[in-house]
Amino acid sequence: MTPETVLTIFQHAMELILVLILVVLIPALLVGLLVSMFQAATQINEMTLSFIPKLIVTVLTLMLAGPWMLRLLIEYTEQLIHDIPYLIG
Repeated sequence: MTPETVLTIFQHAMELILVLILVVLIPALLVGLLVSMFQAATQINEMTLSFIPKLIVTVLTLMLAGPWMLRLLIEYTEQLIHDIPYLIG
């Protein structure tokens, strides 16, 4: 196994992790921004007002995108296991 192969595998893994994180993070950030704008407009400074909507959106995102995310992880793992003979030899 060459260093280039290791770096390629690592790069693909990091790209997959980045995609999976962004799928969950972006909706939570958008809801946080909307709630912050609402709080600034109404001058309500309640911590649960910003936490609960982000939590609900994160859970909903995981429920909706979870099967797709799991399928991506399984496909990557299967491909990595399938390529083991080619990587070693």
